Amino acid sequence: MDRRDFLKSALVAGMALPQGLGRDQFRRREFREPVNPSRIPAYKSGILSIERFPELQREFDVIRKDGGLAAQKTFLQEVGALGFSVPREFPQAKSVVVVATFSKTMTVDFLVEGQARRVVIPPQYYRDALNAATLPAVVRGDILKSPGARVVDVTERVPLKLLAARSGLGRYGRNNMIFVDGLGSYCVLWAFLTDAPAPEDSWTALDVLEACRHCSHCDRACPTDCIPRGRFVIDAGRCITLYNENDGKFPNFILPSMHHALMGCLRCQTRCPENRGIGEVTASLGEVSSEETQKILDGRPDDALLASLRRTLAGFPPLEAAELFPILTRNLRALVRA
Repeated sequence: MDRRDFLKSALVAGMALPQGLGRDQFRRREFREPVNPSRIPAYKSGILSIERFPELQREFDVIRKDGGLAAQKTFLQEVGALGFSVPREFPQAKSVVVVATFSKTMTVDFLVEGQARRVVIPPQYYRDALNAATLPAVVRGDILKSPGARVVDVTERVPLKLLAARSGLGRYGRNNMIFVDGLGSYCVLWAFLTDAPAPEDSWTALDVLEACRHCSHCDRACPTDCIPRGRFVIDAGRCITLYNENDGKFPNFILPSMHHALMGCLRCQTRCPENRGIGEVTASLGEVSSEETQKILDGRPDDALLASLRRTLAGFPPLEAAELFPILTRNLRALVRA
């Protein structure tokens, strides 16, 4: 799996938490009322001046040094490549726009021995209408109001969650996810450098949801106990998402009954009171025939199957290359046998 697919997951999209966050930086706030699904915005955004990059880099360096990143080798290798620097090919950059796009949970029906097995696909594992190809135009026209602005996607390069939190776009939850007002944690983060100046500096103190002070829904819902109650850094080495995004056998502590999504995991999000009315918004990507399902389970991809699955499972990472197909086979087998 390439780095783009790995980093866009909810688990590793730049997760970084300064030590001490969560002890005394709560905002007074009770659990929210359920959100009206018809009022969920398509996206929300924040803007910072590029002059904030050195400060962000210093903060990220301190986080890494002080153990504010989940201590897991694969995770650290991926996050270690991130940082806040202006690309040499774009020295004219003046601002960074961070965007959170709403993405609902999708389902797919796999026909197994004539019976439909409904499988969940979390938000970040399918291609939505707002994506890397369409968002630059949104940034230029709707967010910056500057149609001639140059916009460069740096989503793969920066610690997205720290950027979103500092821009005032979102706040951390105990499950280490970013929560955006109106979107909850059902959002995908993006970052774009532009040559348009930031209209205002929205630099914001790092904040944690007040509700997390007296709530234990996410840590109780986590099947592998990767969310500790004593600190705000999850144990990435025990998170199902880390393993079902990458090839190889699942570790012994991940039991068959723990699998519930084709990739990733939604347990901590579906139980979160902050997501009431948001997490319930779902849609279907369609159906995979019995013949196609059997080919997946047998690990027999052919051109016709890959073409069909790419239409149905729009943007699902293991379908981007034939050599990644074993990830789909392994994950679906785990769900069918659970």
